[in-house]
Amino acid sequence: MPQALKAIYRNGTFILQTAFELPEGTEVELLIQAPQVVSPPIVDVKTKRQFLKSLVERMQQNPIPMNAPQFTRDMLHERR
Repeated sequence: MPQALKAIYRNGTFILQTAFELPEGTEVELLIQAPQVVSPPIVDVKTKRQFLKSLVERMQQNPIPMNAPQFTRDMLHERR
């Protein structure tokens, strides 16, 4: 059964943040999650205006369906 473990990558090595024992030679699969995705700031006012207009248009063209499942607070927050 899959289990989630947290690790930090340092100097070419994944360092587990929680205690967990694996038999020597156990193969694992890693899923990399970036801490955050940050786009470079748009400093040009005209470009920023065009970007925001385009964003709003795309959101209006792809509304959330009325029958879409509703997420609970617990579903939206990471559990530890």
